[in-house]
This record gives sequence, C-alpha cells and structure tokens, in this order.
Amino acid sequence: MKRKVILLGASGSIGTQTLEIIEKYPDEFELIGISVGHNTSRLVEILMAYPTIRYAYSIESVPGLVLKYPQTRFYNGEKGLEELASVKEADLFVNALVGFTGFIPSLRIIENGIDLALANKETLVAGGEVIKKALKKSSSRLYPIDSEHSAIWQCLHGNETKEVSRLIITASGGSFRDRSRAELEGVTVEQALRHPNWSMGAKITIDSATMVNKAFEVIEAHYLFDMPYDKIAVLLHPESIVHSMVEFNDHAVLAQLGQADMRIPIQYAMRYPSHAGEVGEERLDLAKIGALHFREVDEERYPVMKVVRLLAAYGGNFGAVFNGANDAAVDLFLKQKITFLEIEKAIFGALKEMSFVSDPTVEDIIEAHAYGQRYVTEHFAK
Repeated sequence: MKRKVILLGASGSIGTQTLEIIEKYPDEFELIGISVGHNTSRLVEILMAYPTIRYAYSIESVPGLVLKYPQTRFYNGEKGLEELASVKEADLFVNALVGFTGFIPSLRIIENGIDLALANKETLVAGGEVIKKALKKSSSRLYPIDSEHSAIWQCLHGNETKEVSRLIITASGGSFRDRSRAELEGVTVEQALRHPNWSMGAKITIDSATMVNKAFEVIEAHYLFDMPYDKIAVLLHPESIVHSMVEFNDHAVLAQLGQADMRIPIQYAMRYPSHAGEVGEERLDLAKIGALHFREVDEERYPVMKVVRLLAAYGGNFGAVFNGANDAAVDLFLKQKITFLEIEKAIFGALKEMSFVSDPTVEDIIEAHAYGQRYVTEHFAK
C-alpha cells in the first residue's frame, strides 16, 4: 500500500531531492501535498507533474489555480502552512522547510500522530523541549534527514542507547577552517560563502563557517537520541566522508561513511529501515581518497561551540534565543552591516540578556526566538 506523503519545502534543495526519491519509488509513495513558499512558478510545475496532489501551500495565492486544479485545496498566508501541516490524510510528512517557520508545522504533525521525516533544524534547536513532550504523547515517529543524524541513527540500529559511550559528530570546519582566529578579522561575505567541499545556500554556508551549524546539530542529537550533552563530541573532518560515529562502552566505534549526497539520508528516512535501491552514480572509493583526517574542535577558535555547554546547563528557551539571534546576525552579515566576528558577539549578547524560562510553552518558544532576533537587530545593526 502506498504511503501518502506531504512535502513541506518542495522548492528547496532537500525538497527537490525528496521529489526524486518519490519518483524513484512510485509503488511506495503517493505525493498528496506540497508547500513552496514564494516560489509559485515551481508550485505550478509540481502540480503539473503530480496529478495526485490534493493540498498545496504558497505564501501568495496564484490566480487561476483553483479553477485549473479543482481537486486541490490551496492554502495561503500566515496560517496556511500550519493548516497544511494539520492535514490528517497523510502517512508521512517531510519537513524540508528552512528556518524557524518549520517549528509549528512539525509540532502539529506530531500532535496528529503522523510520522515525520525531519530536515528542519530549528524544530529541535529552538523547540526541542516542546517537541519532546509532544512526542511522548503521540504515536508519531521522528526520522532524521540531516546526514550527521542519519549516520548516528544507522549506527545505533540494533544497539541499545545505554551501551553508548558517546556520539561523535563530524564537521567540515567551513570556509575558514584553515585560518587562525586573527586571520578572521575583516573577512568578506564573498570569502565566507566559498565552502571548500560543496555549494549550499548562503545561510547554512555562513553557519558552517561560524560552526553554529554544528552547535545546532549537537542540540538536535541531544533531543533525537536522548543523549546528554557531555556524551556528544564534535571532530573536524575536512574530507566530509565520515558523517558521524558512535562509540560504545567497550570502546568499539561504528562509523557511517558515504559520498556527500543528501538523497542517501532522505531515502533512508522515507524507506526506513531499508538500504535497498542505489542512490547517485558514484560509489565511495576509499582507495582513491587515500586518507581521512580528524582533529579536535578548538573552542577558542570556534567560541560559538561554548553555547552548547551553556545550553546543557540551562535548556528551556535558551535554544530559541540562540536560534533567533543567529538568524538576525547572519542576515546582517550577509547585508554587510556587521563583521563576521560580530555574528558571535551578537549571539552571546542576546543570550546574556535573555529572560530565561526553564519549562517553555509554545508561546514562550516563539517569543524567545523573536527576542533573539530583536536584540541583535536593535544592538548590532549599523
């Protein structure tokens, strides 16, 4: 029987690759819903390609689509995305939304007991406390899509969490991994966007350069695998071949290796626990690669990693402020209104001045994220 899928964020990179997986397995999946944000031209393309779509969201309405596709219900505006995420007909949602906008849809999906394949970091970074409570009350299963968490998930398969000594998340080190702290003074936006391993969106490329992205992934791993922060480590790994590792109490270490192809973790999340079906055209050739390198993460070089230790001590709405402050700081840097090093200063400034809530509600999370954005904009925008 086909699983009915609703894809949130269909016009982005993860969304596009998710569509490839759906096309590859027409006997397993039926796409019944999509969201595309502002990209209404992409919405029209997907509607033409998938006559099975019965639910669709875009921020702006598109004149004529209601008449052309009478079988489809269209959602628009501020509440439309939440309404789409509340559709109970789906068997599986894929949340490939970018940013904090993905938090409430994830929560609604879980509250309705529908399985969720998650690529939206902010769901757990900002709202992890709320999401974990919702999962305990729900029959929903949460499948990670990020390559690092998919790697841990695969290594844990068939093993017990109590036997784990630590999780080891790898990091490329970003655009400036070979520069000293002093050499970061005056770096430009253009330089920061030159990731040495691959091409990504501007926001995540900057997050990779500051290591905020890796701090986010540690937070996600804490919530996904119920692992205390002191048992989650990060290693710099320039080749980005080992996606993550799990060390067990007997010091055995399992690692998941592979090419940097997001279709692999997407397919695994959607078809869990199957590894059947080839993805991509190139196999991993370790003989050709020759050597893999690892080194410790220096918190003096990457001070934003200290945020993880602060979060371990506080929790609550801390992650939401962190998330909001980073969103605003990266936006200001990309607009050349602050320097690269001021991104970290802005984040720590917001966290220092925040109003702490130990057991946050949904409203507390939303306000904390907004506060982080507000603080940075008011105190750092030039």
